[in-house]
Amino acid sequence: MDINELTIDQNLLERINPVFNTAKMTLFQLSAAGDRDAVRISEKLGLTLENTNRVSTPEEMIHNIIVLETRFRTMGALAEETGFTEVDLPCGYTPRAIEFARKGKKFVGLDLPAAIAEAKPAITSLIDEDKRHLVRFEGCDATNYESLKKVFDSISGEVCITTEGLLMYFTDSEAGQLCDNIRRILQEHGGCWITADPETAIQYVLTTRAIYGDRFMEVLLRDKKQAQDKSDVPVSARTLVVSTTNAEENIRNAMMFFAGHGLKAERMIVGEHVPELASLKMAGPEQAEEIRKTMGQYAYWKITPIAGKQLDTTGTQSDHFDVKAELNEEKLSLQLLGRLDTLTAPALIAFFEKTSGENTIREVDIDCSLLDYISSAGLRALLMMQKRCEEGVTIRNINEVVKEILEQTGFDSILNIAG
Repeated sequence: MDINELTIDQNLLERINPVFNTAKMTLFQLSAAGDRDAVRISEKLGLTLENTNRVSTPEEMIHNIIVLETRFRTMGALAEETGFTEVDLPCGYTPRAIEFARKGKKFVGLDLPAAIAEAKPAITSLIDEDKRHLVRFEGCDATNYESLKKVFDSISGEVCITTEGLLMYFTDSEAGQLCDNIRRILQEHGGCWITADPETAIQYVLTTRAIYGDRFMEVLLRDKKQAQDKSDVPVSARTLVVSTTNAEENIRNAMMFFAGHGLKAERMIVGEHVPELASLKMAGPEQAEEIRKTMGQYAYWKITPIAGKQLDTTGTQSDHFDVKAELNEEKLSLQLLGRLDTLTAPALIAFFEKTSGENTIREVDIDCSLLDYISSAGLRALLMMQKRCEEGVTIRNINEVVKEILEQTGFDSILNIAG
């Protein structure tokens, strides 16, 4: 069976990458903030309060909308100020493409293939025909250099790469791959990377305190659990996530992490760049004033390559993936080759589900001697197989890169690891 010829439907893509559904909630909250383009996209996609929103009270809704609009508007303004082609990673379902096209500015939206499959036709249909050439959407894996390079090779001039809400879902290993990939892209094209992610937790805590007052700790503990349920690793395990309890130390460590990957980070105080926000009118006057004050206490980060620093890029080149399989009685033996990531994990699960649908499989034995890299999506694929097999999944012959990822995510205690 040729794994590359298997049919992969939308449902399978969503199961491999469930995080992308959070982007629909983001779109709906922008709609609730009064963004007309977000409302139009929501209508195109048939999104409603019931199928996108997890919050249960008006107070929670107001809080989340303010956090979201602050980030969305400020990041858009910062990207626009550069004058470069914006490359939004991940772009989700947000209306920035429509806004940029309306202003005659170039925009490239990158996201998981499952999100792009829905977002591209819906958003493109809302852009005037004479402006559609300014906008592109492509599916990719941010940790896979070759998949990114294919997109950037078709972009001329300097770029402004933006990320909002991506790094919190990445292990340090995945974040390191992303940093290496972006550094290479920026060295080739020029420009910068602007991210809201490192101090998002600070923004969230300060806004929560302004909205909820004495009840803010109760809300934070609840929201931390909900965020953890969407991720494969503890929030505290990520070097690029800055906490409020050790902010100065965390910021230093995050900047050192970037520097270790050949990147220089500069903090841009949000209060100095935030445009007018419609959502603040939803809060009380005292709450709105307090929220404005908090914006002077956290920053979004502008990141550029450190001149002349060359780093090892081994393991970032290949986007190849293949599977060799043998079924002996009720044991499926697999040999994985290349990268098991967002782009390739759906094919592995499609193969497994087709095979298990036609045969009884009690256990899976996986030889990883030729596996170069595995991402969270790849780990999720292994977990899906584990749950379907009575005797579980055993992996063997893992390299140091894969071993580190398994340890960071805790999957070394979930899967059977043989020598």
